[in-house]
Amino acid sequence: MNYLIQNAVAVHSDEAPGARDIRIRDGRIAELGRDLTSTPEQPETVIDASGCVIWPGLVNTHHHLAQSIMKGVPAGLNQGLGEWLSSVPYRFWPKVTPELMYHAARLGLYELIRSGATTCADHHYLYHATTSPELEEAVWQAADELGIRLVLCRGSATETGSHEGMIEHRIEPETIEQVIDRLDATRRKHHQDGPDAMKKLVVAPTSLIHSSTPDGLKAQAQWAREHGLKMHSHLLEVEFDEIQAREKYGLSAIDYAESCDWLGPDVWYAHLVHSDPHAIERLAACGTGIAHCPTSNCRLGSGIAPVIDMQKAGVPVSLAVDGSASAESGSMLQELNLTWLIHRAVHGPDVTTLEQVLDWGSRGGAELLGLGDTGTLAVGKAADLVLYDIDQPRFAGVHSPLMAPLMCGEPVTVRDSFVQGRQIVKDGRVGDLDEAELTRQVRESVAELLADA
Repeated sequence: MNYLIQNAVAVHSDEAPGARDIRIRDGRIAELGRDLTSTPEQPETVIDASGCVIWPGLVNTHHHLAQSIMKGVPAGLNQGLGEWLSSVPYRFWPKVTPELMYHAARLGLYELIRSGATTCADHHYLYHATTSPELEEAVWQAADELGIRLVLCRGSATETGSHEGMIEHRIEPETIEQVIDRLDATRRKHHQDGPDAMKKLVVAPTSLIHSSTPDGLKAQAQWAREHGLKMHSHLLEVEFDEIQAREKYGLSAIDYAESCDWLGPDVWYAHLVHSDPHAIERLAACGTGIAHCPTSNCRLGSGIAPVIDMQKAGVPVSLAVDGSASAESGSMLQELNLTWLIHRAVHGPDVTTLEQVLDWGSRGGAELLGLGDTGTLAVGKAADLVLYDIDQPRFAGVHSPLMAPLMCGEPVTVRDSFVQGRQIVKDGRVGDLDEAELTRQVRESVAELLADA
């Protein structure tokens, strides 16, 4: 369908900063301006955006959708990363069936969409030697039904290493041959090329340091680059990564990554909290990016990633929610708000601007994922956009309405949302999703996880 969105309070567009109207044709932005009108010759659905500000859709560059049914597990509430992994995701991993995965993915994607996200990169790591392919298919299905762009970052562990969950549950890791074969099957079935793809595959070993081998990492990097795929993993979330890299390989974590061909403009890492000046210099020199996850890093006491120094050095910066087991909100707007605030607490009140943070959460993420036709509102770009309703008491006193959602943070109301010109939120409702039914299914999923756990 074609749309004309009129009368917005403001539109975030560098190309048309005074715009209040947006015309969508064939899934793309055809016009930005003021006082745009319809004509009988060009039929379109008119949407009155009065009381709303319009942003480019937010781009989440690192998630664990499976964790959406593992929020606030009591045993892990006050634990750091290592202990928390054992108490929460490793504990429940073997019990996640395709049906549970489907409900978890729908919940996680629903939360993202209602916060303003239009793209999700899910680091899906529930793979082992006998994994059912239906587990991965549940994620693709949920994203397709809700209409969000999905970048599936296909995790893997080819040795148990320090992976306590695999050791405890006697889970047999994949061989590198299995990883490559299964990656190729997914690539052939789902991956789409191009800067406006709805589905992309990323090669994403779960941990460079702890559950992969140097040869396996090199093989995955070579295969990814042969097929033009991006690469992703966790790195330097805690100091243990650096300690293990030096003990096992005699190299710093960042130098080890480089030795395994895991730096470059086609690579980004989640967290990078414990990046020293040398690591930042290598990341910047190679064009390797970061998925900054401030809520999860605070929740687990991991620290604050030095993204201000990274940005100054030229490291590509994006924002992400991480898994909802360590960042219970599952909201991209939460990440923007905390990013704006947390670095000011450390470096002063002028170190982050609203515009910069929104750029990290939209354009920065889109470019990092290879979705350059999204992330900004400009003529010719894909129509991925969000209407936030600020015609509410809590926003009424805001003097800068365009940035009100970011400044005020949650709760917000996404009144309407579009992905590739398709309306996925209408009048505050996410597609045809039945919220009461979703709630029931998720509660039943949690009960199933807890049975005999």
